[in-house]
Amino acid sequence: MAKNPTIALDATDRRILAALQRDGRATIVELAERVGLSPTPCQRRVRRLEEAGVIQGYAARVDAARVGLPLQAFVQVALQSHAEEVVERFHTALAARPEVLAAYTMSGEMDYLLHVLAPDMETFGDFATRALLRMPGVKETRSAFVLATLKPPGEVPT
Repeated sequence: MAKNPTIALDATDRRILAALQRDGRATIVELAERVGLSPTPCQRRVRRLEEAGVIQGYAARVDAARVGLPLQAFVQVALQSHAEEVVERFHTALAARPEVLAAYTMSGEMDYLLHVLAPDMETFGDFATRALLRMPGVKETRSAFVLATLKPPGEVPT
């Protein structure tokens, strides 16, 4: 079985997903009105989408700069070894770092791509040299800094 199997979505499911991505705080009554359903069937569909893992949760989008984290970096990481123990130890160390907003396993020359937030270059430098480079198995890193955000993360196309 596939790791993340696709579930069948009809046009109404897709309207629900689009509406919730625009306003995750909408009540079921508001959502039902927006997608052309009555509240009870709308609630059943939302619950089904949640249980299937299509809707993974609800969260507020926070402006990192306004909460004191204006520096964003994308850091590529290469490991010395891909042995299971090394990879697991790296994953555990990475998960403990709150400044790592997102982490992806990648194809290509580098093994991982990290999205890192920091209040300033000095703090980022401390993270890079005192934390990241000392994580289990890290061989090398390359950092690139965000100069401007042209298109922030947005809605998943439905």
